[in-house]
Amino acid sequence: MYALAPGPAPAPRRQTLVGMAFATVAIVMLMGGMLSLWLLKRTEALDAGESWLPSGVIIPEVPSNIILMAFVGVCVFAQWALWSAKRDDRGHTVFALGATVVVALLIINAQAYIYSEMSLGIGSGIYPAMFYAVTGVFMALMVVGILFSAVAAFRCSGGRKDYEILAAHAMYWYTMAAVFTALWFVVYVTK
Repeated sequence: MYALAPGPAPAPRRQTLVGMAFATVAIVMLMGGMLSLWLLKRTEALDAGESWLPSGVIIPEVPSNIILMAFVGVCVFAQWALWSAKRDDRGHTVFALGATVVVALLIINAQAYIYSEMSLGIGSGIYPAMFYAVTGVFMALMVVGILFSAVAAFRCSGGRKDYEILAAHAMYWYTMAAVFTALWFVVYVTK
């Protein structure tokens, strides 16, 4: 009896990367919709002759600019983790993922400082409600990113050679950098 030769190996499915692509599109759509609503409410208030920014509220610009610059570091560390993982350098991979977490925590700290300096009550008007909604969703996405970095570090420190999760990790942080750039311009620059 003759046996047939085995078929070719199946192509990788890249499920994690495709799933992250869908997730990043959803994040961009969510934040894009929220920023569009922000701009609509701002335009309505200005057209009615009202002030959009409540009187006496000062938005600290230095922490928001520092957050924007910190995303350069987050993206560099995320890409470094992928680069070192492809070269089987587990120590640098885990270090880069840890550095990503540290810089992301610093970003959350800077946003919390902005909250404390503005001292706005969430129920004191449309501006505070919109401000806390937009920046609060951003903060929640930052926490998700930190958890993603921790899971990726845990998997890499255990010796798994899963480059796809690190590519998805880098894609997530690139998306967060783009989202914050739009948020920074709409919320912190144009006020």
